[in-house]
Amino acid sequence: MNIETKSDDRHPDRTTRTRNVALSAVRGLALTPISLVGSVLGFCLTLVSVALVPIGIGLVTTPWVLTGVRAFADWRRLLAAEWGGVRIQRAYRPLPENANPWARTFGMLGDPATWRDFRWLPVDMTAGFTTALLAFVLPLYPLEGFAIAAGLWRVLPDGYWYGFVRVTDQTSAFYAAGLGAVLLLVAVWLTPRLLHAHFRLTGAVLGSGQGQLAERVRVLTETRRDAVDTSAAELRRIERDLHDGAQARLVAMGMDLGTIEALLEKNPEKARELLAQARQSSADALTELRELVRGIHPPVLAERGLGDAVRALALRLPVTVEVEVDLPGRAEAPVESAGYFAVSEILTNAVKHSGADRIWIDMHHTEGHLRIAVTDNGKGGAVTGAGSGLAGVERRLGTFDGVLAVSSPAGGPTMVTMEIPCALS
Repeated sequence: MNIETKSDDRHPDRTTRTRNVALSAVRGLALTPISLVGSVLGFCLTLVSVALVPIGIGLVTTPWVLTGVRAFADWRRLLAAEWGGVRIQRAYRPLPENANPWARTFGMLGDPATWRDFRWLPVDMTAGFTTALLAFVLPLYPLEGFAIAAGLWRVLPDGYWYGFVRVTDQTSAFYAAGLGAVLLLVAVWLTPRLLHAHFRLTGAVLGSGQGQLAERVRVLTETRRDAVDTSAAELRRIERDLHDGAQARLVAMGMDLGTIEALLEKNPEKARELLAQARQSSADALTELRELVRGIHPPVLAERGLGDAVRALALRLPVTVEVEVDLPGRAEAPVESAGYFAVSEILTNAVKHSGADRIWIDMHHTEGHLRIAVTDNGKGGAVTGAGSGLAGVERRLGTFDGVLAVSSPAGGPTMVTMEIPCALS
């Protein structure tokens, strides 16, 4: 036991390096087909759809294609942040909710971020594919040299080349193993850097080409406008709910009490009947007020935090929901509120439209970001276009510099991922 403990204590860096190389190689393997297939498909569809705009077909197809490209780019932004520690600003201009196909098409084509996405696709399918592939291949290639020295050379064709070593006998096989050892040392140093270079390349092309200050001002202006509009709409909703709900019940209850007062002497039985009705009206009004307060800011959210509030929300749904929470502290109240209502909207959409019978929610905090993933086993097809519930979620998160990514292929499953920069107390 003591020997093993000393060995682990003496070589923690070696274990960490080995783990980093293996993890970088696996992630490179995952990114290789993603970079090639996804970028080629997005580039070709965009090119064809935009070319068809003059004859009218592109007016219908282009918004859908560009929305798919944006979802792909958003997913890569999340991977860059989670796997490479590279934060890439999302800076798409909002579109009017009721925009017609013409306005949507030219609104998206007039957005500089759309053309940054388009320029990024060929870079990703070439240089991005190459860096991801090298991150996977480089740690594996030395293993071939070791296998050759172990006897594989006997079954290889005469004059087989391993790198610049021509393998013909056991001696040359040992040379191949030596070359493999050198390449392995290079791979330990280079593989994580290749993967990081892949994400840095993504950030360099996808990132805003404008000055950082000007871009920040534009984003803050848009998010402030969205926040003001959302607050005004919320106030109108509260006023409407109070007027049509609790206020109407309280007015009716007051009228019933007046009638009861007049009937106490003349018709006690009728008075008792109206009294029971008034008591029920007061209970209904109290229930509506509680629901209204819960819609403004749920008490469980203020008292117990985001994790327990989402668990309580999940218990009220008619489908099975599994909630996994790993939050070592609490975020600021506005951030918790934004996260809660974003999850609530996504769950509502999943129950109404997805046909799912099982939903998974995962919440954790890493590298200064609150990350929430909601996955369902429904039929898929969710989009973030204007007018959808997800567009409202995206605007809500944008107020806090948060991002939203949606993966929802036809046939499912649907995965909605949200990230909000914040610190936990």
